Parts: sequence; structure tokens; C-alpha cells
Amino acid sequence: MRTIIIGGVAAGMSAATRLRRLDEHREIVVFERGSYVSFANCGLPYYVGGVIEDRSSLLLQTPASLAARFALQVHVRHEVVAIDVAARTVTVRDLDAGDERIEPFDDLVLAMGATTVDRLPGDGMPVVTLRSVEDVDAITDALADVASPRAVVAGAGFIGVEAVENLVARGAHVTLVQRGRQVLSPLDPEMVSPVHRALADAGVDLRTGVTVSSVDTEAVTLSDGTRVPADLVVDARGVRPDVRIAEAAGIALGATGGIAVDDRHRTSVPGVWAVGDAVEKTDHLDGQATLVTMAGLANRHGRAAADDIAGAPTPAATPALGTTIVGVLGLTVGLVGWSERRLVAAGRPHRVVHTHPFSHATYYPGAAQMAMKLLIDPETDLLLGAQIVGRAGVDKRLDVLAVAMTTGLTASALTQLELAYAPQYGSAKDAINMAGYVAENLATGADRTIQWHEVDAARAAGAVVVDVRTAGEHDAGSIPGSVLLPLDELRERHGELPDAPLIVHCRVGQRGHTASRLLQQLGHDVRNLDGGWLTWTDGVEAGLPQGGSAQ
Repeated sequence: MRTIIIGGVAAGMSAATRLRRLDEHREIVVFERGSYVSFANCGLPYYVGGVIEDRSSLLLQTPASLAARFALQVHVRHEVVAIDVAARTVTVRDLDAGDERIEPFDDLVLAMGATTVDRLPGDGMPVVTLRSVEDVDAITDALADVASPRAVVAGAGFIGVEAVENLVARGAHVTLVQRGRQVLSPLDPEMVSPVHRALADAGVDLRTGVTVSSVDTEAVTLSDGTRVPADLVVDARGVRPDVRIAEAAGIALGATGGIAVDDRHRTSVPGVWAVGDAVEKTDHLDGQATLVTMAGLANRHGRAAADDIAGAPTPAATPALGTTIVGVLGLTVGLVGWSERRLVAAGRPHRVVHTHPFSHATYYPGAAQMAMKLLIDPETDLLLGAQIVGRAGVDKRLDVLAVAMTTGLTASALTQLELAYAPQYGSAKDAINMAGYVAENLATGADRTIQWHEVDAARAAGAVVVDVRTAGEHDAGSIPGSVLLPLDELRERHGELPDAPLIVHCRVGQRGHTASRLLQQLGHDVRNLDGGWLTWTDGVEAGLPQGGSAQ
């Protein structure tokens, strides 16, 4: 049997090496159009920034090493330009020699990945993506002899902000250009404010609501007519599935534009599998087709396709959560599942929990505060999504929430998780437990909350905002028109409050919960401002409507 795999890196090489471990006698041939078949693409930005000093450490395997260990026939700089599913052949072009040849297959795996949306207009200046070893070589070459380099990054998604962080580390002045009104569009507005502040603190020139119109030898011209001097442009505006040869061969595409596959990664053509960024996945929440370009999924699906080809038992593909984490200038941003914006757009009911826990016990040095947001189904109490932003402890909590979503734990059940604790690692009531307590209070009706973006409408309808923080905290910053009544005086002085719906708030919501419980039992109509002053200020600072478009 002869298996041809089109594309290397995560999905293709996972499929190739797994297939070899399952079948020693099969002929396995890999065609990769780039110069490198197996490299750490997620590490590329950090070589630009000097965090990874040794370029060779990015190169995981070579054709020679793969031949020696796995008996794979790997051909780099070879592009498959056509597939004939009837004849069961592919047409391969040798990019160095310029000639083409026909190669037969018994089984075919498509792992072409994703391709950039389009090319930025203009010439005369280096314009690169950040997707290959050649890209980082071009970036380092372009900036090598420039005393005060200037770079424009087009696109503020995950790759874009990683490029910004590492260009700043390299000493460049960076202008970040984003079509939408915020960076990292999957983040809800109150969660993106810390990222915007970090960019500003690092001296990054953030331009939102504009695009790159043209590039010349000296500058980038934006859609608003302004010109930004630059020595380099990094194109991080996004990618789309590379499906050109699959579509031309009559292999079915799905509604997303990716290659349609079943739960064993089989395409519409018998004997042809597809894996990686070019392929549709199934969304965990609604079961619909979606595109998720993540290395973890690519590796997992490459392995699963190999199992199916070899006839090994393998479970059906698990729906995708879209678990994502990225570092931005000292911050860590983590997301899993759907955002509130997406839930609103889909008309899906949801309950929101904001907390601001610390990475570990506050009495132990180095504790860092996080902003955590849970999105919960009000009927089932199941998690619909989560977002976390902070300087430490984000990855640990994000992984717990991803496992909870995968296994179907309810938000209230987070209170029962027995998590590792020592003061330098966590708290006796971990951030996950605390978020679960808030969720449980809402599920049982022990607390009623209001969201930051609902405050203005509630006040217009007659509600009164009561600040239960200390006088010093209130004087340092307050919600306009709020009434100060510190928590420790509330029991004796609650009679001073007007006969109206009340919105109580503290800094992060914990004292507000205590105030809300007290006032409810004293006969007041009261709601706690979810996430407190910190969430409200972050939401107002973002200047974006919750549930609206970030585009």
C-alpha cells in the first residue's frame, strides 16, 4: 500500500509518523512545498524577539531524520498541483527543478493547512507573514542593520499581537493596524481593555477601524489616508483554508469553506482523508461546522486519520472547543468556547460571572490579579465559554475550564473540584472554586447580579447605584451619581437608602455580594454589580457595546 501525504508540519507529520508506527510495511510519501517539513511554527515569533536564540531549535525533523527513524520518503520544495481521484494520482511540481511528475497513491491525506487571505498591495518594502521559517528569516534580515527599526503589523489577531510583542522586544517601534475596533476580536470588550493598556504602556501605536491601503518603499498608507513610516510590514490579517487542489478535484467543501470531513476525517472521496487547518471541525456547543486553526487539533486529527487508514480502532473526533492562549507584553489571554458577543449574536440565553481572583495566595509574594469571565447556560448550568486575562495563573485555570466543558461539568460543580494548593501555587479556595461559588449563588437565586453594560439603562429606569467600598476607594474613582455607603455601616444605615431598586458594587464583587445578601434580607430590591468596579471600568474604557460587533 502506498500513502501520499500532502503537507507536513503538525497535521501531516503526525499522520505520517503515526501511520508508520502502525504499519511498518506501507510506503509513505510526504510532499511539502516549503523548505522545511517539520518545524515549531508556534515558536516562530519568539525567535524574532530573541526569546528563542537558536534558530535550529525550531527545526524539529528533517527529511533525513524522518527517513532514518520512520522510513518516510519526504520531499521538500515539492508542490502537489493537482489530484486525480479517478486515476488515484497526484501531479507534483519540483519547485527547484521546475518539472512535474505523476505519483500514484492507494490512500491520500490532505494536510495543506491555511493560506493568507490575499496579498497586501504595493512593493518596495519587505512584506511578510509569520507562518514559516523563511518568514522569520526575512524579518530578521530586514531589521538586522536598522538602528531604530519601524514595523507595521496588519491584523491584531493572535499572530498579530505575538508579532507586536516580539518586534517590541527586538527594539522596533510598532504600529498595529486593525480593521475592527479592538484587538483580539474574540474577546469581549471589558476583557480586552487590559490588553489595550498593555499595548499603550509598551509604546505601540494602535490604529483601529482602518486597514492598509498600499505599501511603498518608505511608508504604509492606511485607509484613512495617513502614512506610517516603516522598514517592514508583517501581514497578520488572517488565513483561510487552502482548499484549491481539493476543490478542483471535486472533493466536497463545507459551508465554512473548509474541506468537509466525517468524524474519522474522511472526505467525500473514498480513500482520501483531510486534516489540519484546511478542514472543518465540529463546534462543541452547537454541533455546527466551524474553522479552528490550532496546532493541538491538527496533531490530534493527523494521528486519528492515520489510525483510520491503518484500520486501528479510534474514537470519533471530539468536537472543538477552540481553546486558545496567547501572551501579550506580559499579559496572558486565554479563551475557551463562545464569547458573550457570539452568544448574543446567536440569540442564545446565557448567564455571566465575572471575578478578579489572584494567581495564588495574596500573602505569598508575587500574587497577580486576573480578570475571569464565565458564560453559563441558565437552564443546564453548563459552561458555554470562558475568558481569562492576567499576568500569572491564567493557563492553569483555562485548562481546568476546558476539561470541565469537555466532560460536561456544571458551573456550580466547579465548587467541588479538589485542586492543588500551596500558597505559592494557588489559594485554599482556588480561583476556579470561587467562580463556581458565584455561579452557584446565581443558579440557586442566592444572589442577583447586573452586568456593567446594563447599569445605565437600569439607572434611567430609576435604579440607584450604591458604592459599598470605603470612602477612600470611592474618592479615588466612582460610578457617576453613585451613593457611598460602606459595607461595614450598611446594617445600621440602610434606612437612609431610597425606596428604589438598588445596584450595589464594590471593587470586584465579593463585598457587593455580602451587601446584596444583607439588603435582600432587610427588604430591599437589590442586585450586585457583577465583577464590581474593575469590570465596570474596563467595560466603559473599551467604549464598545457588549454583544455588538468588534469588526
